[in-house]
Amino acid sequence: MTDKQRRIQALIQSIVTYLQAHRAATRGVDLTLDKLAAMDLSDEKLIDLPPHGTRHDEVLKNAVAGIAAPELQEIAGCLKAAKDDLIWREDNAQFYPPGADLGEGYTRCNLHTLLIGPDACGYHHLDFNLGIFMLGPRTLYRDHNHDAPELYLNLSEKSGWRFGTRDWQDYPAGSLIWNAAGDPHATRVYDQPFISVFVWLENVNSPCNVIHFDDWAEIEQDLAKQSN
Repeated sequence: MTDKQRRIQALIQSIVTYLQAHRAATRGVDLTLDKLAAMDLSDEKLIDLPPHGTRHDEVLKNAVAGIAAPELQEIAGCLKAAKDDLIWREDNAQFYPPGADLGEGYTRCNLHTLLIGPDACGYHHLDFNLGIFMLGPRTLYRDHNHDAPELYLNLSEKSGWRFGTRDWQDYPAGSLIWNAAGDPHATRVYDQPFISVFVWLENVNSPCNVIHFDDWAEIEQDLAKQSN
């Protein structure tokens, strides 16, 4: 096993350890751990692919450096160590139908890497995703849903969320958010980049659907004002 593979494996294990310590937080944690327990995550199954960097590397560095919660320091340290070993990709409309109205903020700066999944740099799995997701500062990730049940582990200090209504709620670092299949959700990013662990438990090839809300322009204008 190479040093690169060891760092990726350590990052995956740090995430699993956190989830194991928070089994009771939400139903999605148990479901995720059950899926992971059924996988062969042995040394022999580790993938060895060349890393792929990103034009958003400075934002990514800031996002990782901003992981400050004490309970997240194992994940933060492993992510910092493995950052340049990973395959970073932008969503260039592969998750949404052509012409989907995703907004300028999302298209300007979004980033993900798969640690487990069909195109992962850790372990291959045809119908499960575990990875890291990032958005640039002052971004509205507009309301959407998908057939893939989804778990988020928020690593950022604060992010805003809403779930099918006009009401927003801020969630702290270390919080876990479960979106069952088809549940609408949106994310609001403040002055610091948003970074999280994300899991799609199944249906990973199903498209995401944008769900229109008439307050998007107002929210995006408010977020833009915060930078002035």
